[in-house]
Amino acid sequence: MTVSIVNHPDYVAQIGDDHRFPIKKFGELIKLLVKKNIATKNNTFTPNEVSVSTLLNVHSEEYINKINNLSLNEDEVRKLGFPLVRSVRRRSFVATGGTVLAAKLAIKNKLACNTAGGSHHAFYDQGNGYCVFNDVAVAAKFLKKKYLLRKILILDLDVHQGDGTAKIFQNDDTIFTASVHSKKNYPSKKQISNIDIELEDGIKDDEYLNILSKLIYKVNKYNFDYVFYIAGVDVHSEDRLGKLNISETGIRSRERLVINNFYKKKIPLCGVLGGGYNHNFHKLIELHSILHETCKNIIES
Repeated sequence: MTVSIVNHPDYVAQIGDDHRFPIKKFGELIKLLVKKNIATKNNTFTPNEVSVSTLLNVHSEEYINKINNLSLNEDEVRKLGFPLVRSVRRRSFVATGGTVLAAKLAIKNKLACNTAGGSHHAFYDQGNGYCVFNDVAVAAKFLKKKYLLRKILILDLDVHQGDGTAKIFQNDDTIFTASVHSKKNYPSKKQISNIDIELEDGIKDDEYLNILSKLIYKVNKYNFDYVFYIAGVDVHSEDRLGKLNISETGIRSRERLVINNFYKKKIPLCGVLGGGYNHNFHKLIELHSILHETCKNIIES
């Protein structure tokens, strides 16, 4: 058995080579995973577009229609951060479908990862910060209905708070949100997760990993029966949008700490990419691949 990996070529939308968001990372990531023999024909799966009925568990019909019809107004497009073109619409539906598929595969194989996802700034009726649909929220709601799961954890280690996710599940006791993020970073207005840990600028590996170890110890007491893990690498010291000072070694240690903890407990884990905006594009791809590589090493050890 090995980790299941979900990928689609349409994760790369046509937003222009000069856009601030490094959209080409999704295409380069799967190439690297194939090169490393982490993604193979036998363990790589292609998602369909998420259905509107599945999206409606999280998002308003009006907002879904606006994305489908490319009819956001100028202010809504500005908040989203992407030009609303057909390839962005397509990407939003297949990337969310990818997280739903990865979530189902993790039920079967214990570990599965999307090569996109983690769009945690998307709210019920609007997109924000490069996030169109909140794919993890959609997948969590889908799993809860299909598999009657009792308690789901969304562990968000992106450098930015998962504000959309926190807001969506603020009144849902069956889906627990935990966000560890930079205190003085986007979004300026934070929401209230079940657990919020705010990090000061410049935090280094040892302190960061100590905080995470205590968090893992705490969440283990809840006996979750499923985990979504948003493995943002924008915590890295050279990230353009992060304010932390975590090394590649620190990120590798983080992934082992998180993934091994739940795998040993036989709790299914679905990993998604989250943010990453490293100055060095090739380093960014390497950092994102650590999630998938760690899952492979743990499941095959």
